[in-house]
Amino acid sequence: MKGGTVQISWHDGKPVLTLDFHPHSATLATAGADFDIKFWQIKPAGSPKKLPVVSYLSNLSYHSSAVNVIRFSSSGELLASGADGGDLIIWKLHSTDAGQTWKVLKMLRSHHKDILDLQWSTDATYIISGSVDNCCIIWDVNKGTNLQTLDTHAHYVQGVAWDPLGKYVTSLSSDRTCRIYMNKPHKSKGIEKINYVCQQVISKADQPLFKNSKETKFHLFHDETLPSFFRRLAWSPDGSFLLVPAGSYKISTASESVNAAYIFSRKDLSRPAIQLPCASKAVVAVRFCPIFFKLRGTNSAGLFKFPYRIIFAVATLNSLYIYDTESTSPIAVLAGLHYAAITDITWSSDAHYLALSSQDGFCSLVEFENDELGSPYSLSEGKVSNKDGRSTVQTTNDTVTVPTGNVSAVLAESKKMESEDTADDVVIEASGNIGAVVTESGKTVTQEKAGMIQSTGNLADFRKNEAAGKAVYMVIEATGDVGGVIADSRKNEAEEKTDDMVIETTGSIDAAELDRRKAEPEDKAEKQPANLDSDGKQAEAKEKTKTLQSSLDGIKSGAEEKAGPQLFNPKSTPISNKPAKKRITPTAIDP
Repeated sequence: MKGGTVQISWHDGKPVLTLDFHPHSATLATAGADFDIKFWQIKPAGSPKKLPVVSYLSNLSYHSSAVNVIRFSSSGELLASGADGGDLIIWKLHSTDAGQTWKVLKMLRSHHKDILDLQWSTDATYIISGSVDNCCIIWDVNKGTNLQTLDTHAHYVQGVAWDPLGKYVTSLSSDRTCRIYMNKPHKSKGIEKINYVCQQVISKADQPLFKNSKETKFHLFHDETLPSFFRRLAWSPDGSFLLVPAGSYKISTASESVNAAYIFSRKDLSRPAIQLPCASKAVVAVRFCPIFFKLRGTNSAGLFKFPYRIIFAVATLNSLYIYDTESTSPIAVLAGLHYAAITDITWSSDAHYLALSSQDGFCSLVEFENDELGSPYSLSEGKVSNKDGRSTVQTTNDTVTVPTGNVSAVLAESKKMESEDTADDVVIEASGNIGAVVTESGKTVTQEKAGMIQSTGNLADFRKNEAAGKAVYMVIEATGDVGGVIADSRKNEAEEKTDDMVIETTGSIDAAELDRRKAEPEDKAEKQPANLDSDGKQAEAKEKTKTLQSSLDGIKSGAEEKAGPQLFNPKSTPISNKPAKKRITPTAIDP
């Protein structure tokens, strides 16, 4: 396994807000604040110490505002893109004598404000989209019509997902609710039409996290102050469980909130079956590997009872966790790859690459060796699809499982590894490979020094400062000393002062500068969540939302009009002029 930030000019230095791999090739599509969709070819570097080679192919210029989400259909013949202003475009792939080109097939207009997320149905007949107008819309792709508007949310809809078995659609909003809609078709003039009805509203937990804790209700999700436009959730490829980001829970009323992703069993979608704690930053996106893998037999007492392994990635604002359904702890943790928030993640169709985008204007690639993730599972060996009501997520009815290791042991081992590895630390530019990852066997992969190594002056002083400020990535177990862990983590964060990432003056953009670059849009702060208790709280929340929206829009905004011609040509890959910066070597944790 190797990976790192590919330091080319992806979108003229502007934030990359979304990306997706073509389902039948190694073509990567990206989009962002420069209004364009760009296609890139990913090839192995041919050297064990180099990142994959990224070559620019072409671009699509039609949107007149920032593109927040792009997704290929399952066949790869269609591409859907959602942008600011509510435009949703369906592109179709055409073959010509000069090669393959994408052309606009339909433009779907029904949203009044920015589209933040979308998802295809399995058969590519329908699309569900979520928007800043607080609504989800289900579209008929063939007819280009709005079939149904789901307007039950009280704030921005930042994530949507389509059940691969076709029974449910789900949405996640900054109103701190996840809503699950069930399809109850009705007939009109002898024709059966889809009709999704809200079945579950997941907002608070009714049960205690631990047996000895007092039973109380608490919010499961972050509120609108989460510094991200996106909460991208996903169903597992077999439909057996739902993975939801933006989790935030408290162990007790006096404790600090813990960031997490939640797993909901298909058998019971009313409450989380499993919680995946994710360090000190909120989870903003999750994505499943499209390939099933054979069991390795390493954990017979796991939380899932599948005849195969499912692998999925969980992205926080500044790190990436890779899990599988056979292990109770991450099989890999990557951190320190970007200077700004991660916005999206995607897997290649052969599971050879995992890509992530960031608001810092760059994308990172993780490359896996052949069979490194395991041997592919043949569908002939067993039935993959899971019938409704027969979930294989193993959990009890009176508690939420936290599938991670012992806290004290993890922190002790992490600190030990930091002190042992100090002599080997180097300063790596953004184009370098990851420092280390956690493998399933518990061994750390030796740091690969691909890319340019930059001298930053006195290395001894740098190491001294780094030792004082390194982030500790933690995992939490119900039997561990959770209070102590949170206290230690908060102390480390206060000392670090930069929350897990080193950003020099040449690469930082503060809130004042962002506000100067773009005035706050008035229409994105009009409506507040319905669960505020008083006028005073409503005013306070409104002010917080305005401040947050202003800074976020500043990050994402481009020029009012597109300026200048493209910097690319089909036969060359642009090189970034971004100045090199110091970066903390990612820390490996032995689970």
